[in-house]
Amino acid sequence: MKIIEAGQVDAVLDFPSLIDALEAGFRSDYGMPPRQVFQLGGAASSSHDGFALLPAWNDTLIGLKAFTYFPENEAAGFASLYSKILLFDRAHGVPMALVDGTSVTYWRTAAVSALASRHLSRSDATELLLLGTGKLAPFLVAAHLSVRGLKRVRLWGRDGAKASALQARLQASHPEVEFISVDDIEPHAASADIIVSATGSATPLLHGAWIAACCHVDLLGNHSPDRRECDSALVANSTVYVDSLDNVLREAGELLIPIAEGEFRADAIAGELKDLCRAAASSRRGRDQITLFKSVGTALSDLIAAQLVLKRT
Repeated sequence: MKIIEAGQVDAVLDFPSLIDALEAGFRSDYGMPPRQVFQLGGAASSSHDGFALLPAWNDTLIGLKAFTYFPENEAAGFASLYSKILLFDRAHGVPMALVDGTSVTYWRTAAVSALASRHLSRSDATELLLLGTGKLAPFLVAAHLSVRGLKRVRLWGRDGAKASALQARLQASHPEVEFISVDDIEPHAASADIIVSATGSATPLLHGAWIAACCHVDLLGNHSPDRRECDSALVANSTVYVDSLDNVLREAGELLIPIAEGEFRADAIAGELKDLCRAAASSRRGRDQITLFKSVGTALSDLIAAQLVLKRT
């Protein structure tokens, strides 16, 4: 059985091929039971410490991703998240590989975001507004540049120094694109063709009144039913797609809160990522439409990314 570490994952993956692999994987037949998320109690742990299991399979492999999330770890000198993906042969159940799941998560999260944009944003989109300056940000930029001809990327973060540092780093990596660090969201939301929010915000950063009727919004930073990155008006004004109905309707406050308020209905969700991938044509209906994609992560996307890593190592 192969042991594949983070450096090997980063060395063999690229976004055009990973995005294409995800599209093919979601278009094909697969199994993906609901994931199991456990909150860990006890005096030795924070009330927010968690452990999760994410199973999925296709016609080639069976995958099980396991991860721990201990938000107070960094104060003690540890990472807040540890993750591994175990792969088994589908034909006989033989263990094949143990793959670093943290690096795979960065790659597949950004690739899913860009894949949804491929189907839902305007093909002539040139301006991206990215909220969040964490480790995922460079992956998101690279992924979106691989599906749209972006000319300008505006970067917002709560820490202006981090946003400026990210701007300099990205400008050096992608000199053909203009990167701008901004202090406020509202003045730039109306001019953005694509908005990607990857923050840990508990309260809305994006408001429906700010968003132009031609924008695609991608929300991926929140996994909690009582938190959200956008207000109810944005959800109500948008054509909404999700990565997984099962996961989103248990975990995503962006939809659960407006549903509880009576501002949105679960049956108004236009479809899942698999529906976008299986559609014969673009799922965007006209230029003057706000589209919204909410993702909380799927075991299938982990499996597909790990499968590509295994194939290349």
